[in-house]
Amino acid sequence: MSSGFYVAWWNLENLFDEENAPVARRPEKVDRAIGRDIEGWTPQLRDRKIAQLASVIAQMNNGAGPDLLGVCEVENRFVLDLLAATVTAIVPGRSYRVVHADTDDERGIDVAFLYDPTRLTVPAADAVFFHVVMRRNATREIVQVNFTTNPAGRTWAVFGNHWPSRSGGQAESEGYRDIAGETLAYFHERVLEVHGPDTPILAMGDFNDEPFNTSLVTHALSTRQRQKVINAHTVPRLWNLMWPPAGVPEGTFYFDNEPNVLDQFLVNKNMAVQDAAIAIKPDTVKVLIFDGMSTGAYHIPRLFGGMGKRVDEDGYSDHFPIGVEVTEDD
Repeated sequence: MSSGFYVAWWNLENLFDEENAPVARRPEKVDRAIGRDIEGWTPQLRDRKIAQLASVIAQMNNGAGPDLLGVCEVENRFVLDLLAATVTAIVPGRSYRVVHADTDDERGIDVAFLYDPTRLTVPAADAVFFHVVMRRNATREIVQVNFTTNPAGRTWAVFGNHWPSRSGGQAESEGYRDIAGETLAYFHERVLEVHGPDTPILAMGDFNDEPFNTSLVTHALSTRQRQKVINAHTVPRLWNLMWPPAGVPEGTFYFDNEPNVLDQFLVNKNMAVQDAAIAIKPDTVKVLIFDGMSTGAYHIPRLFGGMGKRVDEDGYSDHFPIGVEVTEDD
């Protein structure tokens, strides 16, 4: 017999705390960095955005909500706790917890996880790691959480990623994402060394590159070929599950009305083999677009706005979420 997990990822687009958040929630360095962009961002607008995001999360997994949700572009633990509480209030049988720590990103935006503690456990402080991506200007760390599955008690290493953006130009900034890819590949290998060669690994995130870009293929060692991942013996590879969606009309992010698949799921050999104890179901990967989430002739994401952009209180984010099913042998 087997049980399952529903996993999702979503770039929440500038989920910031209110304009006049206390220093305990927004350090002065971050306050200076975001400057006037935060002006007019009231508690009411913050809470409305959270309600909009929560309404989408609650529709995931056929209305049961995700077992594990990775997010990025969140400012602090306070807004994450508000989001977790809001989702918990509208999804029966769920009580979400948060894995988060402030990172060194110059705008103060972080990567985090919401998870259901009845399905997954974070055993101890040393089960969470924040891996620095080296670049001249601070950027988001790669967040690694060594979850324990319930009730089977298996270690499942999950990486949350929000790689350096394409601001300044895709080509001009690609070296930073190459470094992020190398960082992910290094810690993929370290997990196998520390926890054993059979450890299942899932990497998800907004990689700010498409599945075929150098940062993912050459540096993170990901591929569209499942068998190449299974056959890798000396250097472990990752199977990128978002290659098929890269060939269909829907993207997860749109630039100039052109779809880009920047948000992705990648798994290692131990989730790709047919008899995996924790196995990915590749045919369940979807870009999640529920009613009201898109707008315009090209069905681009409907932004909530703020941070210097026009606010649409019926909007959500500039990215669509993605979801996938995972099975585990009992």
